[in-house]
Amino acid sequence: MIYLKTDEEIELLREANLVVARTLGEMAKWVAPGITTRRLDQLAEEYIRSQGCKPGFKGLYGYPATLCISVNEVVVHGIPSSYVLEEGDIVSIDCGAVTPAGFNGDSTYTFPVGEVAPEVMQLLRTTKESLLVGIEQAVPGKRIGDIGNAIQTYCEQRGYSVVREMTGHGVGRKLHEDPEVPNYGRRGTGPLIKNGMTIAIEPMINMGSKNIVQERDGWTCRTRDRKPSAHYEHSIAIHHGRPDVLSSFEYVEQVLGERFI
Repeated sequence: MIYLKTDEEIELLREANLVVARTLGEMAKWVAPGITTRRLDQLAEEYIRSQGCKPGFKGLYGYPATLCISVNEVVVHGIPSSYVLEEGDIVSIDCGAVTPAGFNGDSTYTFPVGEVAPEVMQLLRTTKESLLVGIEQAVPGKRIGDIGNAIQTYCEQRGYSVVREMTGHGVGRKLHEDPEVPNYGRRGTGPLIKNGMTIAIEPMINMGSKNIVQERDGWTCRTRDRKPSAHYEHSIAIHHGRPDVLSSFEYVEQVLGERFI
């Protein structure tokens, strides 16, 4: 069932998403060669709790960490570990936070680590651009399939592939609500988009094949061909007839400056 949110609930969701946005901004200060993904996770948890919130992912479905940190060919759900970031890596940091009122924020940013190969940087740019292209379709009267079709068309025309198994989702008092929001599809299909819907749009785009595999830990999903994958995500509300982006990359941009993708 799709839950339409009131204006008040949308503002409560915005509060949660701004905590996530600021957390990603904190991560931007630390992402560099030499830091472990486990240390990034510790720093994120400390920051989220300092804001009076709880990590949204930790313990959810048994997940063991605050962040999903996915490096290079890992598409999603990378578990923080002793892995040390290296020059030329890319690292997707997916972050969630829950406010005391019980509302979830959810957003992802893929960071370049030091100097990254030009073709990989182009993958990052295209994926982030496709997120914005998808958001433009989130208006009353269109359908969820219009979002996925816009993302798929934009990326495939540029030579990239779209992950099928993982999708965006509704977001609210639960991190994952209806509807599913695929990053591919046909125009004019899927649930009707209405004012009050709140969804997370999150293209996961591969440099090579769209095929992925899950590692033995039961969480980590990587590209089958081990080519890089990028992931960007915003939580949005369809509000007063338009998409209202509740999360933000503003804090990341403030830190990265000219290096902002």
